[in-house]
Amino acid sequence: MTASPLVAACHRDILWASCVPTPLCARLLAHSPPTGTKMKNMQLTTISMAIGLIFSAGVMAQAMTKDAYKAAEAQIATEYTADKAKCNALAANAKDICIAEAKGKAKVASAELEANYEPSAKHHYKAVVAKAEADYAVADEKCDDQAGNAKDLCVKEAKAVETRVRADAEAQLKMTEANKTASDKSTAADTKAKEAGVSARQDAAAEKGDANYAVAKEKCAALMAPDSDRCLKDAKAKYGK
Repeated sequence: MTASPLVAACHRDILWASCVPTPLCARLLAHSPPTGTKMKNMQLTTISMAIGLIFSAGVMAQAMTKDAYKAAEAQIATEYTADKAKCNALAANAKDICIAEAKGKAKVASAELEANYEPSAKHHYKAVVAKAEADYAVADEKCDDQAGNAKDLCVKEAKAVETRVRADAEAQLKMTEANKTASDKSTAADTKAKEAGVSARQDAAAEKGDANYAVAKEKCAALMAPDSDRCLKDAKAKYGK
């Protein structure tokens, strides 16, 4: 039997990084996550597609009882305490990274729990953003192992990834809410929804452009004149600065 498009999409590597594990996606993603190199080479178009699937799949989440919610909440707190305790055996930046990972894990788990308990576009958006913020926090700590321009570039690239995911998630949320408002199928409402979608995509493109420009500038800073000047000029032209 051929898998449905949603099943096939949930199996894509990108969903391991940003999919909210509703019961649906949790079942579909019950195998090994992608390796580091593959994760770094993920295309932004795939990220956008995955975020869209997250919002659309949210309505299919199974209901969670209040008792199950409370139990999951307690489990998150217990795991966070245990994870943070493990960091005490470490020192310096390794300890900072460990703590950031523990906090990020708990933050993402809490956001995903809310998305499962009360499925909505807003809650799924918050879960996607929580994952992006947690990943950035860990990456930022790891950048401390570097110095000079290499460290600055590391931070800028990590921030750019967070910005891209957040911008796409915000655009998808706005379009989802606009389409919901236009569900009465009236011409005026449909037109307004389309306009909101265009505006949301434009805002996302602008945010991602700014983030990419910041990375490009940092790369130019590592060059010597006149190459650095030419690099910066090209970056400004590419990103409309």
